[in-house]
Amino acid sequence: MKLELAQPFASLWAGRDPFEAVEALQGKVYRELEGRRTLRTEVEGRGYFVKIHRGIGWREIAKNLLTAKLPVLGAEQEWLAIQRLKQVGIPTMTAVAFGERGSNPAAQHSFIITEELAPTIDLEQLTMNWREQPPEPRLKWALIRRVADMVGGMHRAGVNHRDCYICHFMLHTDKPIDADDLRLSVIDLHRAQVRQKTPLRWRNKDLAALYFSVMDIGLSKRDTLRFLRHYFQRPLRQVLREEQALLGWLQRKADKLYARRVRYGGAL
Repeated sequence: MKLELAQPFASLWAGRDPFEAVEALQGKVYRELEGRRTLRTEVEGRGYFVKIHRGIGWREIAKNLLTAKLPVLGAEQEWLAIQRLKQVGIPTMTAVAFGERGSNPAAQHSFIITEELAPTIDLEQLTMNWREQPPEPRLKWALIRRVADMVGGMHRAGVNHRDCYICHFMLHTDKPIDADDLRLSVIDLHRAQVRQKTPLRWRNKDLAALYFSVMDIGLSKRDTLRFLRHYFQRPLRQVLREEQALLGWLQRKADKLYARRVRYGGAL
């Protein structure tokens, strides 16, 4: 069994079975899937997000593998990703509780609790009307640079997200939004992978997903080039010369994702 408890849960659950205690938490349920539950709860006046994994069974694991998808087996992936991002200074959630028991990956019981990031707005919501109501250029450029720095730093740290859409980047709104003083945090790391070095295949998948998620917000080609320069931390001329094959693949992959979304009425 693995268990990490910080306050307030270290005190609240002293002498209790933490796996029973986490199942007893009440709050607004955001997602209820086979083998996984996500809810928001409040403890001592503070908000927390709770993800409980109860095992998805061998049939679901086989189904994922047969469709070339890596199944999410438990909370440890998110726990490890948060720890790595914290180590390298990339803002993300703060985990205050993690537990895992059982060696059978199809029936493993695990959980993770993170502090609520509030007040915030995700970048998908923030940019929803940008095409009709363009933002102040300095704000747009600052956000592009910040996202590029975060995604680049994440990949250089050996972490790939696997759900790298702009809806998973939260802009903190505890003070007026200022291009010179932005705070962004990356969330929803339950599918993330952590290695010493991010394989190019998984890096590229993240980049394609990110590009796909901004295709409708009115970014210009110059905005895209600005992202690339900051992501690769190289002169733009060098990036365009050395990453030509990648850039062509990203466009084709993003177009394919976009066509699929249109075909299925918005579903990825």
